[in-house]
Amino acid sequence: MKVTFLGAAREVTGSSYLVETDTVRFLVDCGMFQGGREAPARNRRPFGFDASTLDFVLVTHAHIDHSGLLPKLMLAGFNGPIYATEATADLLTVMLPDSGHIQEAELQRFMRRRKASSRTPPSPIYTVQDAQQCLSLVNPVQYDKRLEPHGDIACCFRDAGHILGSAILEVWVTQDTRRTKLVFSGDLGQPGRPILRDPTLIEDADVLFIESTYGNRLHKDLPATLDELGQVIEQTLYKKNGNVIIPAFAVGRTQEIIYHLHQLSQQGRLHNLNIFVDSPMATAATRITQKHMALFDDEARQLANWFKAGRDLPNLRFVGSAEESIALNQVRSGAIVISASGMCDAGRIKHHLRHNLGRRECSVLITGFQAQGTLGRRLVDGATQVSIFGQRIPVRASIHTLGGFSAHADQSALLDWVSGFQRPPDKTFVVHGEETAALTFAERLRSDMGWSVMVPELGQSVQL
Repeated sequence: MKVTFLGAAREVTGSSYLVETDTVRFLVDCGMFQGGREAPARNRRPFGFDASTLDFVLVTHAHIDHSGLLPKLMLAGFNGPIYATEATADLLTVMLPDSGHIQEAELQRFMRRRKASSRTPPSPIYTVQDAQQCLSLVNPVQYDKRLEPHGDIACCFRDAGHILGSAILEVWVTQDTRRTKLVFSGDLGQPGRPILRDPTLIEDADVLFIESTYGNRLHKDLPATLDELGQVIEQTLYKKNGNVIIPAFAVGRTQEIIYHLHQLSQQGRLHNLNIFVDSPMATAATRITQKHMALFDDEARQLANWFKAGRDLPNLRFVGSAEESIALNQVRSGAIVISASGMCDAGRIKHHLRHNLGRRECSVLITGFQAQGTLGRRLVDGATQVSIFGQRIPVRASIHTLGGFSAHADQSALLDWVSGFQRPPDKTFVVHGEETAALTFAERLRSDMGWSVMVPELGQSVQL
């Protein structure tokens, strides 16, 4: 059996792993690369394998860095089944067409701005129509139900607690009379968080592929993070008369922030909030979240109707049209604007940053991981000036990083999760982490657990 690391190797985005035996070829995830000037070109490169020969694809969850190149795979000749949990399948109906829309909108923006001597505009990798066609290949599966997508393959999707529908994959591969168990962690959630359940503990694997996004760091605890959230909002809205801009992933993070703002309001810690969720995708994802309330943890279910609790916040508005979004840029004070994308590299958040970053009375709350090369990462790293839509914008607003909201397990939680294995895997591959994080976590696995660990390079193939 051979495994090739097509992405998320010593980096966070572009998750994709090709598994090949004498009888079967399949992908685990097919994600977009995000961040940096090279990302568009990397996403356009040929796959390096014949997509038409794949038997099937397994998708751990709906985030674009794990699913965003599925329509490209279809256009390259793949016509087999794509398996994902029921909630992930629902979210893909929003995420993939939105990705196609962003690409089409970027082309239109390029055409409006280009000069006669400008370079040839790049065509979208895929369109909204392509994405919708790709959705016909998606097959929803239930958590904890055995699936046999091929005669030599069996698998099971376990709850990863990362976002709605996220999964850890247990995959059993049969070759002749030998059966090998592969486990792909996907993105693991931080345990003890509200709304979603904790990641499922796995007891054994012959080969483990484990994420390491925060493999070298610990998160601030949630109570301290909520204190900081409340303080920033109080200082910005009530004392400085500015706006609070929150770049947030439309799936997962937006719903969690609404939940916490509701809780802070109920506790009397915040009052008279004017909250705008400016992301059509986040609005659709919130509806899907309501549909899958059975996947919530006990704390969230005790709210009887979590979505209704969020909707009843003072002046919580879901912004739909582009005209409504543009009108928000005229609001000079008192607004909390939650908008995608979470890494600030696409979508409506760029407009809100363009109108608020240069204002000292405003604040930007970074609530999730920012990949290298993204606008969000530049803000976190202390840039004093950034470029948005070709315009140089001074960074005068205060930038706050609230790491306690991360949907990824930190180093301690990752080590706790692997301690659930009753025997060491024969081989462990540390993936989905920037090089420093991946190498640091790999060393902890060697020193603390005594495991055999490798941190693969991008494009590397290994024989198992």
